[in-house]
Amino acid sequence: MMIRIISYIVLALILIPGCRNNNTALKRIPLAKAGNTILYYDEIPRQVTDLITKDDSMVIIRNYINNWAKRILMYQKAETNLSSELKSEIEKQLNETRINLIVYEYQQKMMLFRMDTVIAENELESYYAENEKSFYLTSNIVRALFIKLPVETPDLNRIRQLYRSDSQKDMQELEKLCFQFAEKFDDFNEDWITMERLLLELNERIADKENFLKRNSFYETSDSASVYLIKINDFRLRGSLAPFEYVMDDIKRIIWNNRRIEFIKNLETGIYNDAIKKNEFKIY
Repeated sequence: MMIRIISYIVLALILIPGCRNNNTALKRIPLAKAGNTILYYDEIPRQVTDLITKDDSMVIIRNYINNWAKRILMYQKAETNLSSELKSEIEKQLNETRINLIVYEYQQKMMLFRMDTVIAENELESYYAENEKSFYLTSNIVRALFIKLPVETPDLNRIRQLYRSDSQKDMQELEKLCFQFAEKFDDFNEDWITMERLLLELNERIADKENFLKRNSFYETSDSASVYLIKINDFRLRGSLAPFEYVMDDIKRIIWNNRRIEFIKNLETGIYNDAIKKNEFKIY
């Protein structure tokens, strides 16, 4: 009987135009029963019915029904074997979770429509100036140029000259040559990065990083396959104040989170006070 019902549904889904979207005849057809729970056709997720084809339709639905039955039967067995105290505690937890989810979604909706999310640069700068103690570096950071070239690169000496230059014209020539020959060309002159990230590119270990930065504006090393060129344009040592640009995104997140906390606090207070005015809240 069950196989005939499934076959009928599958045939309808495949042959009847628009059946998957709007066929009320299929909606309350029972497909299976596990204990005292019945599975109806309209309870099968859309992503399952959308997978049905002539070749594998029976397999897909049968697998879904079998998995559903295992889950329901396990639930029924668990429910009959748990104490009433434990089930009562579970109900409390479920209700608390439901309340939290509904409150969270409402807060998100209110924040989307009512909270000011625009953060001006002068607000960022003010926060930075007022909270300098929070922005001391825990890593060495640099603004640098990194180039990795094959050892047999033509014009290698010319590239060595160009990467030491501060001329815009020389930089343009360097970029053209590196576009042709470099395995890697990373220009971090506009962005601060950690020294550790820069050194990941090298095939060697530098123990005293602070001393390295103090002594080297330009650095070259090589192995059997590649030549590595580094130009340090600026650096800040661990323990010093972080540049504003380096922590600007962090400050944005801090300010936004502070606004979020304040907004939710005001939202809760407003709802609370409104309920008191309307006599919707009493303490007995």
